[in-house]
Formats: sequence, C-alpha cells, structure tokens
Amino acid sequence: MRKMNISLLFIKSLFFLPIFLFFSAQLGWPISPQEIQKIQIQLKDQPAGKKIAFWAEKFVGRPYDEDPKGIYVIRSVIVADEKVDCMYLTFRAVELALSQTPEEALQIALDKRFHSKGLIRNGQVINYEDRFEYGEDMIQSGKWGKEITSNIGRTSRIKGSRGKDNWEILPPEELAGNAEKLKSGDLVFFMKAPEKRIVGEGVGHIGIIKAVKRSASQEIYLIHAGGTKNQGGVVKKVPLKDYLSKMPFIGVKITRFE
Repeated sequence: MRKMNISLLFIKSLFFLPIFLFFSAQLGWPISPQEIQKIQIQLKDQPAGKKIAFWAEKFVGRPYDEDPKGIYVIRSVIVADEKVDCMYLTFRAVELALSQTPEEALQIALDKRFHSKGLIRNGQVINYEDRFEYGEDMIQSGKWGKEITSNIGRTSRIKGSRGKDNWEILPPEELAGNAEKLKSGDLVFFMKAPEKRIVGEGVGHIGIIKAVKRSASQEIYLIHAGGTKNQGGVVKKVPLKDYLSKMPFIGVKITRFE
C-alpha cells in the first residue's frame, strides 16, 4: 500500500509539474509567487482601489519598456515585470489587486487584456493580436472599471477617431480643481489633442492614482510609467498637480473599480 501511495504521488507530481513550472516562470521576477501570495493575503480585506494603488507603487523605479509592442507581447507571455510601459503597469496592478493568488492573476489577465479572451498553448499566449492596443478601447470595454469622468468635474467634448465622432473628456483645470474627488486606484487615461494623434489613438498615456491622507486633507499622486519608446524612462510617483502642469495632453478620462 505504501509503495502504491508513493507511485500515485509521483504520477500526480508529473501532471502538475508543467503547470507549476509555467506559473513559476511567469512570476519569477522581480517578486516571487510566495511574496505575491503573502501580500495578497495581507491586502485581502482592502478595497480594490487601495490594492491597485499598492501594486502600482511596487513598480516605482522599474525601467520603462522600450519595445514598441511591449516585451510581454514579443515573448508571448503574461508576466514580464523587469520593464514596463504605462499599459502593462495598469494591467499588472489591476490583475494582482483583483486576484487572491498569483495563478488567479494570470487568469484575470487572460480575460481583461483582450477584446475576447486570451489563449495559452504550450506555455505561450497565442492570440495577442486580440489584445487591447488602445486605451480608449479599454475604457469602452468596461473591463477596466466604470467610467466616472463626468462625476469628477465638468467635461468638454473633443473630436473623436477610430469610429467615434467625439469624446467627452475632463480638461486639466477641471481635474486639478476637483482632485479631492479622486480615490486610490482610479485609472487616469490621458487624451491626445486631435492634431497630435499618429494612428488615430485617443489615449496617449495611462496612470494610476494614489490618494494619501494628511490630517484633514489628502495629497493626490500619479503613479505612471514615465518614458517613451525611443528614449526609455522609469516608473514614477509624482504629485498629480505637478504632472498636470507640464503634461502634453488635452484632458483625461477616468475609470474606477468599485
């Protein structure tokens, strides 16, 4: 009986080994699966927004991903944390925040990063051509939170593109004047002026809000992958008001997980 039990355990280990190796390879850098799991347990009872901001802040200092498509797309993997761009930072922060385990974060990624659903074969994502490439599509899908732009301040209308006649956006001065309405974990999609679009893209950048209470007030920070595909950069945490004063964008759209 003892020999039979050992044999059964050996067979089971052979079955689960490929799955374990796949997840380990995906999550091995820079934070181990064990560390991720420990943090997820500690954050279990926190609101989704606070968890999103927490995970985003974990990436501060991480180098900017200079690959035009993103190294995660080039490698056909879900996790490539050594370098990040603004979209990947948003992906990972949300996926880790909404999951209870590292493995569940991967499953959430297969749902949220794609117009339909991501598919894995032999440890590789095989349909990244179905991924979200435009921030405005992320907003419209509803997968990346509920749009709350008009709840923050008075919106204005700009010319749309890619099948949209126009977009409602929050001008920078409206966002700055109503920043106290923002919450940790809000996703901020920075909109390009029509004359600055290259391939019809509406969203030019994405960042994540971190609200920090200071006595009776709160300070609002933006966590974002600050850089360009041709010059590089780094993930930064900066006062939102400072970023708004220098940014090249015409306004924002905002989503929130509630």
